[in-house]
Amino acid sequence: MSSSSSQNFVSRSVIKKVFAKLQKEGDGAVVRRGISRSEQKLLDPFLMLDEFSVSPPAGFPDHPHRGFETVTYVLEGGITHQDFKGHKGTIYAGDVQWMTAGRGIIHSEMPEEEINKGLQLWINLSSNEKMIEPNYQELSSSDIPKAEQNGVQVKVIAGESMGIKSPVYTRTPTMFLDFTLDPGAQFHQKVPESWNAFAYVLESGEGGAVFGSSNASPVSSHNVVVFEQGNDGVSVWNKSSSKKLRFVLIAGEPLGEPVVQYGPFVMNTQAEIDMTIEDYHYGKNGFEMAKYWRSQ
Repeated sequence: MSSSSSQNFVSRSVIKKVFAKLQKEGDGAVVRRGISRSEQKLLDPFLMLDEFSVSPPAGFPDHPHRGFETVTYVLEGGITHQDFKGHKGTIYAGDVQWMTAGRGIIHSEMPEEEINKGLQLWINLSSNEKMIEPNYQELSSSDIPKAEQNGVQVKVIAGESMGIKSPVYTRTPTMFLDFTLDPGAQFHQKVPESWNAFAYVLESGEGGAVFGSSNASPVSSHNVVVFEQGNDGVSVWNKSSSKKLRFVLIAGEPLGEPVVQYGPFVMNTQAEIDMTIEDYHYGKNGFEMAKYWRSQ
């Protein structure tokens, strides 16, 4: 599903760039929010992308979720997660946790080392999967398939690139690729025509990250690049003469359903949100442990 030659490959154009501004989140943590509600329609099924940076004693203490999935990808340090069903573990740099909150989870996400950085992506679930039982898929760095060709390295967190596939099962069909391009390298990644796609630039040298066409204006770090639908996929060039370019490319099949969000709850109607708030408050329909559980 990928090719590194540009022959006959028609790239999607860039339709929007969003700089991820710093904001406070959780308990003393700082995030760069790359996707927020204004991008949700353009980027269905994606609800949010945060690039987080957190040091103890700050973190993300006990909080609930319902109706979607969270994907946490650690770039530096480690994050320890525990939930009200007894699931506990730490993911370190290069590891991924793919959590299906489904009908309800309450958990904490706390930093393990002095400096802890990563990405968290929220992926919506279709109406018939919002109330499924919670589930986890956890991949250590060594479990994530990797490939390299012509100065381009890819880690395949979900989906497929360079002929290799991720073992992650995506209920909402999703591609999540971590690319590093050497100076002067280029790559052309196939993406299904109907899917929505965006890139998030993690590291780039001066004039480095160029998407869509080779004469497009470069994109600096901490920007979300939103692509149009259609065409063969996404083309990228690293035009920096000295620095590597690192970005994630994320794409998914749109659900085309109404999105009603109240903080950590994402449903299809306001009535379902009201019910969720009641379930959480009274500890029922998936939140039974809410009254008793506190993270250690």
